[in-house]
Amino acid sequence: MPRKLLTFVIAILFVSVAVAQTKVADLQTENTTNPIGLGTAHPRFGWKIVSTKRAVMQTAYEVQVSTTLAGLSKGAVWNSGKITSDQSVFVDYNGAALQSTTRYFWRVRIWDEAGKATAWSEPAFFETGFLSPADWKAKWIESGLPGDIVLGASPYFRKVFDVTKPIASARLTITAHGMYEASINGKRVGDAYLTPGWTSYKTRLQYQVYDVTASVAQGKNAIGVILGDGWYRGHLAWEDNKNFYGNKLGVLAQLTVTYSDGTSEAIVTDDQWKVRTGPIVSSSIYHGEVYNAQLEMPDWNKASFDASAWTPVTVKDFPFTNLTASESANITKHETFKPIKVITTPKGEKVIDFGQNLTGWVHFKVSGAKGTQVTIRHAEVLDKKGNFYTDNLRAAKAEVHYTLKGNGIESYEPRFTFFGFRYIQIMGYPGEITADNFEAIALYSDMKGTGQFSCSNALVNQLQHNIQWGQRGNFLDVPTDCPQRDERLGWTGDAQAFARTATFNFDVENFFAKWLKDLAADQQPDGRVPFVIPNVLKPADGGSAGWADAATIIPWTMYVAYGDKRILEDQYASMKSWIRFMQTNSTDNLWNKGFHFGDWLFYRPFDDNDGRSAVTDKYLIAQCFYAHSLDLTIKTAKLLGATDDVNQYTALLEKVKAAFMNEYVTPNGHLVSSTQTAYVLALNFDMLPEGMRKQAADFLVKNIKSYGTHLTTGFLGTPYLTHVLTRFGYTDVAYQLLLQESYPSWLYPVKLGATTIWERWDGIRTDSTFQTPGMNSFNHYAYGAIGDWLYRAAAGIDTDEEGAGYKHINIHPHMGGGFSFANAELNTHYGTVSAHWKTDNGTFTLTIDVPANTVATVYVPVLTPESITESDKALSTSKEIKVLGKADDATMLQVGSGHYTFAAKLN
Repeated sequence: MPRKLLTFVIAILFVSVAVAQTKVADLQTENTTNPIGLGTAHPRFGWKIVSTKRAVMQTAYEVQVSTTLAGLSKGAVWNSGKITSDQSVFVDYNGAALQSTTRYFWRVRIWDEAGKATAWSEPAFFETGFLSPADWKAKWIESGLPGDIVLGASPYFRKVFDVTKPIASARLTITAHGMYEASINGKRVGDAYLTPGWTSYKTRLQYQVYDVTASVAQGKNAIGVILGDGWYRGHLAWEDNKNFYGNKLGVLAQLTVTYSDGTSEAIVTDDQWKVRTGPIVSSSIYHGEVYNAQLEMPDWNKASFDASAWTPVTVKDFPFTNLTASESANITKHETFKPIKVITTPKGEKVIDFGQNLTGWVHFKVSGAKGTQVTIRHAEVLDKKGNFYTDNLRAAKAEVHYTLKGNGIESYEPRFTFFGFRYIQIMGYPGEITADNFEAIALYSDMKGTGQFSCSNALVNQLQHNIQWGQRGNFLDVPTDCPQRDERLGWTGDAQAFARTATFNFDVENFFAKWLKDLAADQQPDGRVPFVIPNVLKPADGGSAGWADAATIIPWTMYVAYGDKRILEDQYASMKSWIRFMQTNSTDNLWNKGFHFGDWLFYRPFDDNDGRSAVTDKYLIAQCFYAHSLDLTIKTAKLLGATDDVNQYTALLEKVKAAFMNEYVTPNGHLVSSTQTAYVLALNFDMLPEGMRKQAADFLVKNIKSYGTHLTTGFLGTPYLTHVLTRFGYTDVAYQLLLQESYPSWLYPVKLGATTIWERWDGIRTDSTFQTPGMNSFNHYAYGAIGDWLYRAAAGIDTDEEGAGYKHINIHPHMGGGFSFANAELNTHYGTVSAHWKTDNGTFTLTIDVPANTVATVYVPVLTPESITESDKALSTSKEIKVLGKADDATMLQVGSGHYTFAAKLN
């Protein structure tokens, strides 16, 4: 062979081997890349396996941990050795006790199904935070100023300190009573906003840790902190509810500077700090922010600033036992929107339309005379005449007031508030209002986007857009109901209804794990779960069916979606406590007492003379959720090995279902409430014997048809409606409901130009008037729960509960609705799962991606395996594909990881 040809062939072989090589990537510690300030002494590791080969499985792994990169090869802190296991997520650290405020490096390698080891991964790291309250050397400080009251001026704190030696690293650990913004030498610390976030502060107050090495310099330095009312003492809920957690703002901060010689020094909040007020005249989550630029103090957060007139702070002796490291992603800035239209309304109002209902604030530029005041008001919609509309904000003012300093071009955006809006009204603006001077900025928790869905129907694609923006706008550290009015609370019913959909759109694992700890913290001694978490309502408010069941539904949902058993371990006591509450409040196993919201905001026509309102008996609903929570707790007990609980709850579940049959089912199989929600819950939670279910599904469909193929469900029935129809063979009806364009339906708001999910099916009525302003949010994610069905049924991506977290994937697409294609993808802990199906000239094509270290069961909608090809070849030619049998008018296949394209002629 000629030398040049031989060289070419060798090169091709080398490239082919390199491309096919299996490697380990995307190392995660506690589901985070290279976290700083980790609050657990027992972290878990995870990684993805990347390979172009098919049917790749991990058979063993080895993890090394060290405090230095050089020490990794020695496993200086921990070397797991070769562990025979296919586990590549939530792998427990099992080495020496970790030290506070220490960086640890780690790496991993795996052995594949052939017993071949990969190369070591690139190193990752994690840094511990304060693992003990004793690590805090700082003291809580307050301003002590007479104006330190709700809606009072924000205090500005500062301290000058010397750095005498070359710096290796610097970390700022900080929290506050109220919201904080920190800066060092004039530079803002971090990219997080509305910190320290919202938790049940009396038992759990988060701190954040920032790498500020680049901000600290040798010589004189200054640290500054501004505080706002936030959730700590600002207005929350109704009836002038304020000062809920305390009435004085305060800050706790510890700046640890590590020098190049290995020594370190802590600069802490103490009696050496000084304070005064500044240009933030007031701040409020509901009411907005008042800012007077004439009161600005240039360079106030730099060492050169003269603070001799500032006031000494007050030191407070608060305990550190409620402090916890930040457990989920902080709120950060995301998308920005330029105006799509500048409007003069019929009333003469100057209005800007940003084209998207969002949560955040507006950054604007202005120039004018000193003392000129500009006011910005926020709204979600314009009224039928095109005028600015804010009645649905109720008592929330949702305004920004900015007073100019009169010094050229000025720019401003708020710090300690947020708004739900698409439109702004501008008053007092000097000069012409132009789009160039305004920009809307979206704020939400920094969740990684994980899923996408699209199809051949443009209206459904807009619905998916609206679902995702409803989630963005309401996932600000807690899952709020709405972002605009005087509420913005973590309603449990909304959260549980939407939880599974949330797991498809974004990575919400840490988000909900953190929130569930607050649920357990606020749960009452009798097991009652409050209506909202964190609970800022009356302690006795709670225990409503479908709301309080968030205590069982969300932990199980998170386990199914992510495969992390720890969330069940953490929440199991709370789950049992909620079961105890229902059991205590039942008579003869019938839960028929107490207050319940019921099927909130169900279909209720105006002037209902013939009983068409879809009212479902609240105690029927309660009995269904009682059974459902029992079922989920039984599953959890089995996973956790709590055999006695399994036996006890299994026996109780049988009695609860028997009580349901006796109380709510007629001898001929009708439910005493003949609503869609009644049948949906009874069927979804298996309240009826097997022999009665088909008839009940028929009753459900008959009801749907009687409303002209419209849904009538509220918050509790809607999440399960289309799933029940698909389960019992009525996928065609599910698609008809999905594609219904008239009220009530998912697409009715879309047709009216909605860019988020509405609270009501008819927030804007068919005559263009609004529903009652007392309860009419235009950014309310609960009805977006249909997104779950789009992913799991229409596109077909789901996880088997026996292989939770997509270790065992089910891909079972359901055609219908006239769709010519549907596409979905989901980034799991193992990698990206995708399913793309299309129909063309009678041929069905399904293209899928299955990540390494998983298996998938695939349903192809034909009954003859011989008629199915994969990559234009018969199934029998592929060793990676196994025919399992037939189910649901489809052929079941099992495949390993890889990329596959199946095709078959439809009957």
